[in-house]
Order: sequence, then structure tokens, then C-alpha cells
Amino acid sequence: MSEATAAPAVRIIRTRPGGDKKNPTSEYSSLLHTVRNLGLLGRRTGFYWMVFSILVVATGGAVTGFVLLGDTWYQLLIAAALGIIFTQFAFLAHEASHRAVFQSGKANDRAGRILANLFVGISYAWWMTKHSRHHANPNVIGKDPDIEPDFIVFREEDAAKVSWLGSFVTRKQGYLFFPLLMFEGFNLHVQGFKTVFGKHKVDSRAVEISMLVTRIVLYVAVIFFFLPLGMAFAFIGVQLAVFGVYMGASFAPNHKGMPQLPAESKVDFLRRQVLTSRNIRGGTFIDTYMGGLNYQVEHHLFPNMARPHLRKAQEITKEYCESHNIKYTETGVFESYGIVIEYLNKVGLAARDPFDCPMVARFRYR
Repeated sequence: MSEATAAPAVRIIRTRPGGDKKNPTSEYSSLLHTVRNLGLLGRRTGFYWMVFSILVVATGGAVTGFVLLGDTWYQLLIAAALGIIFTQFAFLAHEASHRAVFQSGKANDRAGRILANLFVGISYAWWMTKHSRHHANPNVIGKDPDIEPDFIVFREEDAAKVSWLGSFVTRKQGYLFFPLLMFEGFNLHVQGFKTVFGKHKVDSRAVEISMLVTRIVLYVAVIFFFLPLGMAFAFIGVQLAVFGVYMGASFAPNHKGMPQLPAESKVDFLRRQVLTSRNIRGGTFIDTYMGGLNYQVEHHLFPNMARPHLRKAQEITKEYCESHNIKYTETGVFESYGIVIEYLNKVGLAARDPFDCPMVARFRYR
């Protein structure tokens, strides 16, 4: 049975290692104590300054290439490069939001807000609200915003409610998932503006509005000033498409297709984070490609841990989970993409065409 097929089933194992009647809270406390004693919760600010400096240089290189290339379709290569660079800046903003960069919470918020709004063009306040809810209840039905129904649905119950017109997409949503991510970059910008101009309370609303507006106006103005109209639209389209696919390809493999928990479930923190998260195997390249998100289990257990410490924390956590009979999931990056596609297709089958022949439906992929 594939991981995707088994995803909805959850069995919470209450263990008594060595006969010791430890409660779940003390189990996590023991793991946290080990990690803290090894200094793995210390900050690595120098590492983040180094990454930031590299990205600034890369941005400068892209801008130089943009100016030198002039009126040529090779500009789309620069657009693609910017999509990658902006995603890497988003990783830094994500880690700042988790207080992983600086000791001071205010310094982290300041850095995260500048990176998210000015460099990436998405609202830091919107991200903080959504992502904090996700971390508190990953894959918990009704509580995790990342599995709420949208254009893509993540539960068969939601797929069954899709309109007849939308069912065409939903039934093939696994295969369409990555192509649809090309529009996610645009969606992230839209969500940011909807948040800062919305009615709900927003921290530092005026600051975020000024940053987002400044960023989008200057960025669009420069592109349309230097490039012909059609090429300018193509440039922005490619940059947003690469940004959206890269962001989705980095975040989606971590929980999609993993077990989902009922809203009323009573699951301890350690198991809730480990059982619903998936790590991605790989060396330094994957660490860089995914911005540390490949250590999703450890990131959820120790959300303020600096990226360079996650690899060591993984060794400890994996061994700890094995000794406590807690399932620890780890796959290759392409395998994870396959799991996501298979899982979404399985969910999408609930959105059947009402005119389907029942006999034919019996032989569909399950």
C-alpha cells in the first residue's frame, strides 16, 4: 500500500519505553532537553547574514543582466532567476518569522517584514497569521488552513461537495497540481494586498502597505520602462510562475498525503508534529533547494531552530522516534512529489461526474 493511500488512517501509539510510565509531555520534554543541551537551539546569525549577502549579490547580478540584455527574449532567463531568488528570500523571511535568525523577537519581526514585503512582495502579517495556525495544528481538520478547501481540495468530503463544473479539475487535481502552481505566485501577492487593505486587524498595517505598494510599483515600473509591452508582461508572468512553482514544490511535500487528524482528536504535541510531517532526504543541495524545509519534522518540533542545526537534530529525533515506536517518515524529493500527485488524485475521485457509468467507475484508479 502506498503512503498516499494510507494517509487518512491514523493510529496513535501510546508507548511505555522500557516499562517506564512516562507521559507524552515528558517524552517531548526529554527530546527537547537533549537538543537544548547540545546547543542546537542557539542562533546562527552569521549563517543568515551570509545567505542574505549571497542573495543580494545574486539579485545584483540579475539586475545587471537585465540592463545589459536589453530588448531580447533572453530576458525571460532573468525573470526565471528572479523567481528563484525571491523564493530564497521567502525562506529567510519564513525563518525570521519563527525567531530563528536573531535573539530579539523585534529584530526577527523587523527582518521578516522587510524581507517578505519589500523583497518578496507578500504580506508578513498574512503569512504569520496563516502559518502560525498551521504549526499549532498541522493536518488537523478544521484547524489547519493549509488543508482547507480551495481550488485544490485535500479531503474526499470536500471533493464530494465540489460543483459539477469544478469536478472536472478536481478529478485530475493531482496531475494539475504543479501546473496550477504557476498561478500561486500571483495568488500570494493578491492575498497580501487583501490582508493589508482588509477589515481585520493587521500588525503594522501602514508599514506593510507602504512596503508592498513601493515594491510592486517600482518593480512593475522598471520592467515596463525597459522592455516592450508584450515582453514586459511575459517577464512578469515567467517570474511569477517560477516563484509559485518553486514555493509550492518546497512547501507541499511536507504534509500533503500525510495523516490528517480529526478536530476533536487528543494527540500529544510530539506525535501530532511527527506523524503529520514528512522529511525529504538529500544532502547540501536539498538543504539549499528547500531552505531547510526538508527537515519538516524537526522544524515542527523545534520551530525556532536555525537551519544549520536541523541536520544534527534530525539524527537525534529519528533515533528517538524509533526507540519510542513513533513512525518517522522520510522520502526522496521526487518520491514525495509522486506521493502528493497520487494522494490528490485519490481525493479528487470523490468529485465524480454524476453521469459516469457505474460499471466504468468500478475500474477507475483507486
